[in-house]
Amino acid sequence: MDRLTRRQLVATGVVVTVAVVATLLLSPRQILEAVAGLSERPLLFGGALAVLYLVRPLFAWPISPISALVGYVLGLTYGVPVALAGAVLTCVPPFLFARRVGTAGGLFGRLNDAGRRVVEVTGATRGVLAARLSPLPADPVSYGAGLSGVSLRAYLAGTFVGEIPWVFVEVLAGASMRRLALSGLDAGVHVLLASFAVAVLLVAGPVYRHVSAGQPGEASQ
Repeated sequence: MDRLTRRQLVATGVVVTVAVVATLLLSPRQILEAVAGLSERPLLFGGALAVLYLVRPLFAWPISPISALVGYVLGLTYGVPVALAGAVLTCVPPFLFARRVGTAGGLFGRLNDAGRRVVEVTGATRGVLAARLSPLPADPVSYGAGLSGVSLRAYLAGTFVGEIPWVFVEVLAGASMRRLALSGLDAGVHVLLASFAVAVLLVAGPVYRHVSAGQPGEASQ
């Protein structure tokens, strides 16, 4: 193992440790309740929500509780566009970070090469979209796309469309809690299952052609 790879592994371990410690020390529930308490002050609520979306990747928290918070405060009509914008925003920092370190060589450089080969088969936008529609955690998808050399434009497009069904169901859950009910979640399960099926269909064709032809497919944007 070369020195650069060892340094990258150590740095990754430190980042993971910091995220775990921060998660143990900071209660997501308390933070979300504090932000929700600002709902009567729109400017403060909006600012706190933006900060929450930006720092979320540092703690490796899922996006779903924040989307539910937005639905709880803003309801379904206004909550969906706000939560969708927030979901895209919170996925950008890990993508940009991974995109930068992916050119540094070492372990990250090898991951970059492997990711590029996958993108050659599925296409950049199609691959990101399929990953977002699947039940994979948000941050691994962001890091993977960054290490794969996906363009920012393709990443944003795939993330925006792929997050729509997830955000809708999560905001719906939050909006339902305003009425002290969780009606609509049964329909949401069907939406999520359908999104996963679409994710499989999106990559099935390119992967089949790649395996059949024995050569990389064209990367579509």
